[in-house]
Amino acid sequence: MRYVVPVALLITALIHALPLLGLTGGARLANLYGIADMDASLEILLRHRAVLFGLLAAFLVYAAFNRDLHGIALVGASISVAAFLALAITTGGYNQAVATVVKVDLLAAVALAAGWYAHLTRAGVP
Repeated sequence: MRYVVPVALLITALIHALPLLGLTGGARLANLYGIADMDASLEILLRHRAVLFGLLAAFLVYAAFNRDLHGIALVGASISVAAFLALAITTGGYNQAVATVVKVDLLAAVALAAGWYAHLTRAGVP
């Protein structure tokens, strides 16, 4: 059980680090998100999103090896994943590339659920 939270955080960190590939430019972003017609404004926003996800991923990796940070890392990762999934579900109409992101975030949600269970069990919460 002691490795469940770190593994959950590392899985989620990897998933959150994937958008960093978009920092290489618009062509990579277009491929990642299936966007055929991307203007400069959208490219800036998506590249900035990649930076923020990279920061979250770095924190999750750090927290995976620091038990005192497990709780706050689980909170941050869970908010990120839940917000994206909620936006995708309530908005709908997304393309195949974003559908892949939804599936990957569902994997993150499962990992985080296991992490929460282990974290709360370890803390003595029934």
